[in-house]
Amino acid sequence: MAQAKPAITLAFTGASGAGYGLRLLQQLLSQGYPVYLMISSAARVVFKTEEGLGLSAKPEQATEQLIQALGCGEGLLKVFGKEDWFSPVASGSSAPKCMVICPCSTGTLAAVATGMSNNLIERAADVVLKERGTLILAPRETPLHATHLEHMLSLTRQGAVVMPLAPGFYSEPQSIQDLIDFMVARILEHLNVPQTLMAPWGYQKPSK
Repeated sequence: MAQAKPAITLAFTGASGAGYGLRLLQQLLSQGYPVYLMISSAARVVFKTEEGLGLSAKPEQATEQLIQALGCGEGLLKVFGKEDWFSPVASGSSAPKCMVICPCSTGTLAAVATGMSNNLIERAADVVLKERGTLILAPRETPLHATHLEHMLSLTRQGAVVMPLAPGFYSEPQSIQDLIDFMVARILEHLNVPQTLMAPWGYQKPSK
């Protein structure tokens, strides 16, 4: 009997880059990983603006919308509200060992770096850090001022992985989707989730 795959916590916050979050979610669900998802109010605005996806503030409806939009995730995806303090992600005794915030706003970055837990996203990230799990934050902001950089340094020292959404070009991308897949592949690799979106360095087809 195949062993069940571990759940992964995912959060969408209010930075630009909704396509990254959607692609990451699709990849996890399509490979059979249960996903506990949280969506901030600002993220819903960004997803509507960038992807034309108007996600409901009601977790059950948002779950159905995403399953329909992605064509996968039935029985695997669970969306939680921002104050659902009885959800598994809120406690170190039951939270998944891996969490990704993608895209990650600088406000969320600051809250996690300083140990604030004013909503479930921040609490879930705090739990992963204190339990010595894998926390990946994917900000998309430029330029960065000193406080942004100090928060990133603090998170790195606490054991988190700060992975700015800055795709490379050595893979010779032909579309926006290729750029998105570059970063999603890197995130999946850090989660130890198999990926076929991008060939590892040294295995790309040589340029013509």
